[in-house]
Amino acid sequence: MNPRYPFVAERAAHRCEYCRAPEAIFNFPFEVEHITPLSRDGRDDDSNLALACRACNVHKSGYRFSLDAVTQTEVPLFNPRQNQWTDHFELNSETGLITGLSPVGRASINRLQMNRAAQMAARLTWIKLGLIA
Repeated sequence: MNPRYPFVAERAAHRCEYCRAPEAIFNFPFEVEHITPLSRDGRDDDSNLALACRACNVHKSGYRFSLDAVTQTEVPLFNPRQNQWTDHFELNSETGLITGLSPVGRASINRLQMNRAAQMAARLTWIKLGLIA
């Protein structure tokens, strides 16, 4: 386990900082990931670390930018250290769909594939259990 996990997990309230999945329902800790990958000149310090579920981390991979389908421009992915989640995303509690409210939000949803059917079904369960709102 990453030695910075306790700090990063506590700061993130034990939720994926991208899709807001609650860590408590998984049978293993979420991953400490570099927001700007080390391979892309990211720093290895707390300001560049985020807690990510496996799905978000795998799909984010080494990417820093993605295409916003509305503006057809490449934009930076959501950065949990610099951006507020509610400025870029909205969760529909009836469907489990996360909607992008900005180019950053839309591009991040697309790149991280946050609205796959399995994730939306899980999100609805988490909502019913009161684990996310």
